[in-house]
Amino acid sequence: MNPFIRIGIVDDHPMLREGVANTLRKRADLQVVEQGANADEAMDIAQRVRPDVMLMDVNMPGDVFAAVRFISTQLAEVKVLMLTVSESEDDAISALEAGARGYVLKGVSGPELILAIRSVAKGGTYITPEFANKLLSNIKKHEAELHNADLTQREEEVIREVSKGLTNREVASKLLISEKTVKHHMGCVMQKLHARNRVEAVTALRHYREREAIGRLHIGAEQTPVDTRSDS
Repeated sequence: MNPFIRIGIVDDHPMLREGVANTLRKRADLQVVEQGANADEAMDIAQRVRPDVMLMDVNMPGDVFAAVRFISTQLAEVKVLMLTVSESEDDAISALEAGARGYVLKGVSGPELILAIRSVAKGGTYITPEFANKLLSNIKKHEAELHNADLTQREEEVIREVSKGLTNREVASKLLISEKTVKHHMGCVMQKLHARNRVEAVTALRHYREREAIGRLHIGAEQTPVDTRSDS
């Protein structure tokens, strides 16, 4: 068994990347094995080197979320941990939905970053606590909005089928109801969700599902206290 946690760092800011590498090299159980500057290099490093944890920025050249999805699905042993300045809820949701195991904001202390890396390497998840609280607060808000919409069971069934890309006729056939009834239920759904069309209604449902998934993650704030001991 390898005594080290092998780490790849991918960020398009060389000075920041090297600063992170120097922080990690001070720990006896961490080993920086490769560095890169864009999404394509992240996938290349993941395939060639197979680090235990890949630190990746959200905002860098290339399709970052596609790279995260590729690594998480094709190279399951490589755990992706986002390290970024972005406090965008959409960025966090996109990264975590793509398969990232954690989301850490740049500016965190060295010990907290190390805690996040160790947690992810062990198969856990980690989100910067303050940012996690913001996400959870918004999740509760969206849950309340959906609850207040008070969709009937049939309306929920219809919008869920529509969200899969089915036409009204296909939904009617699957649910064994008439196409006219499907149109009626969709009209009610759009009114309750304050959506102007089917696309907005489906988008509202998908956003709720994504936030629901975030809420199921093991949030970093609930993990063990940061270990500040030196590993020299």
